[in-house]
Amino acid sequence: MLGARGRFDRPGPACQHATVTTGDTTGDTTGAATGAARPATGAAAVSRRIAAIAESATLAIDRRARELRAGGADVISFGAGQPDFPTPDHIVEAAVAACRDPRNHGYTAAAGLPELREAVAAKTRRDSGLDVAPEQVQITNGAKHAVFNTFATLLDPGDEVLVPAPYWVTYPECIGLAGGRSVVVPTDPSTGFQVSVEALEAARTARTKALLFVSPSNPTGAVYDPAAVAEVGRWAAGAGLWVVTDEIYEHLVYGDATFTSMATVVEELADRTVVVNGVAKAWAMTGWRVGWMIGPRPFIAASANLQSHATSNVANVAQRAALAAVTDDLSAARAMREAFDRRRRAMVEALGRIEGVRCTEPRGAFYAFPSLEAFLGREVAGRRPQTTLELAEVLLEEAEVAVVPGEAFGAPGYVRLSYALGDDELAEGLDRLARLLAG
Repeated sequence: MLGARGRFDRPGPACQHATVTTGDTTGDTTGAATGAARPATGAAAVSRRIAAIAESATLAIDRRARELRAGGADVISFGAGQPDFPTPDHIVEAAVAACRDPRNHGYTAAAGLPELREAVAAKTRRDSGLDVAPEQVQITNGAKHAVFNTFATLLDPGDEVLVPAPYWVTYPECIGLAGGRSVVVPTDPSTGFQVSVEALEAARTARTKALLFVSPSNPTGAVYDPAAVAEVGRWAAGAGLWVVTDEIYEHLVYGDATFTSMATVVEELADRTVVVNGVAKAWAMTGWRVGWMIGPRPFIAASANLQSHATSNVANVAQRAALAAVTDDLSAARAMREAFDRRRRAMVEALGRIEGVRCTEPRGAFYAFPSLEAFLGREVAGRRPQTTLELAEVLLEEAEVAVVPGEAFGAPGYVRLSYALGDDELAEGLDRLARLLAG
């Protein structure tokens, strides 16, 4: 992740104790002479559980790019995963109207507005064919919050979760905070970054409680076809596991790829599946912070109880905006997908022209995940980066291009590039990348 001076700090293993500095750590030892206990200060006041959390690499890189731009640098960032489009007008207008309605000025149910829970249930039936009741839906402060709630509700200390890699940076952190352990199951380009049942079975132990399944994938853009989803789902069901499936990119698939919700093709998983989703990506609403989780009624009731003590209800105005989103005709989402598809093809083509870069074509989401291993140990702009963390630093400092190193996703040697940015900016950024790597 990016340090305060623009350099990339190596992220430690997820959920392992890390040293952090939060202020003066010298303390005052005068209490020791009298035997009196003194309150912890500085880093000593931070619990090991929280100190172990690594900052989100994607957000850190986006923040650093913004800082450099503010200082006058012409940085092009392929870092943060958010659409470059504004939220559609009808959604904004729904929020404006909600602001004026006194019903939205006070507390509401922690699990979400009843009409939004009902609308999400209807949207889920429409878009994925999964039939759920409103009581099975919990509205959260973004899909990231849903991921946190899911693992906090699901896991006991020592429980294991199978996490195919490359993985989104936040999953292992949430698993660790819940007391669980991430068991990473590597994938590679030979299978299109898709995990096999054989690899999952080899990683399963008596402590395995859940499988994390993500399609379309962040960061690789992998999309499992229906038969592959069913195969993995039948294995999970046979093993008696829970499945946590993140479907935030369901509307962003390209070419002949199709989105498949696992619980629709493996019915016996219906009582052991938690679906995470939200409005951030398909409706360009990353800043509105509305997501949801769908699961069995007892599970959702327990998670809502947790949320009642953690955050209470999601902001009512944002929920009203989300209601306008999930009940629309998806025309705005389709228009954005067409733009992302055009940029996807342009990015893959441009990367393919750079000698030494290998890139599996993404079929979903809005990221490319090329291998830059060929440039490690070689001279790039007068330096010899040994890792993609170091190479990303060179790209930022020498070409003013920000990318996310693969180490953040459990995949050293790769970088993630988002194509959710304007066409001209995308072309210029890729041109800078090509010029620098060409030497």
